[in-house]
Amino acid sequence: MFRKTKAGKAIDARRRARLLTIRGVLSFFIILTLIRSIFMQRYENVFVCVLSLVLFCVPVLIERSLDIDIPPVMEGIIYCFIFAAEILGEINSFYTIIPGWDTMLHTINGFLVAAVGFCLVDLFERSERFSFKLSPLFLAIVAFCFSMTVGVLWEFFEFGADQLIGTDMQKDFIVEEVNSVSLNPSGLNTVIHEPIESLVVNGEDWMEFPGGYLDIGLSDTMKDLQVNFIGAVAFSVIGYFYVKSRGKGKIAASLIPIVLDPEGSGEKKENAQKNTPDREPEDE
Repeated sequence: MFRKTKAGKAIDARRRARLLTIRGVLSFFIILTLIRSIFMQRYENVFVCVLSLVLFCVPVLIERSLDIDIPPVMEGIIYCFIFAAEILGEINSFYTIIPGWDTMLHTINGFLVAAVGFCLVDLFERSERFSFKLSPLFLAIVAFCFSMTVGVLWEFFEFGADQLIGTDMQKDFIVEEVNSVSLNPSGLNTVIHEPIESLVVNGEDWMEFPGGYLDIGLSDTMKDLQVNFIGAVAFSVIGYFYVKSRGKGKIAASLIPIVLDPEGSGEKKENAQKNTPDREPEDE
């Protein structure tokens, strides 16, 4: 076991303070929601609450397994994101009640996932076990591509859940006009713009409610990927200048994890060098 340095002790004190503030308060509300869901026999909400509590443990597990320290600002954003997505969004229906709630969370998600991709590559580069050095631009591109890949995979998951389980994770948008070359009777590749003025489904007039044709999630998917793109670009730019200046940016420093060097590793290297016997010169 390595002894803790003064910096390590300060980090531990800061971590305990965080557990008693943002994480503690949000966990308290999740537990209240969990108890309420049990009494109401809403077991799907119970699962969401348990999942949220498990996700709250992920940052701590990552810190311990990778021997890093996640800055308080970044850790607070992660906790608030989980609470906003699972408890407020899913259980309290903020996705449908508050316009733009889903858009906001997908933007933050693109930002956070880009941070994860950036940190993974940056940690490998700074590790003594690897000898390669990557340019700041390459790190930024990797972070961006990682975020967009995760965003696309999530949209695959939403589509699969809607098709196989019958959920509505890909929220529908109201379409008031159809623009298609399929409506051109001549068969030419010329777009026909056809406004939707009447729509009857199962004998009901959908122009009164919901107000038009439903696009079955295509617009929602593209919108989610677009805002994911914005979040990914935002962090990639921050990460680029962070590597360029190597830790001088205050904004980046509050978002990118710090590699912890346990005390004694440097001393062990020096002692190993001192205790290594000098090699006798070989006879010519």
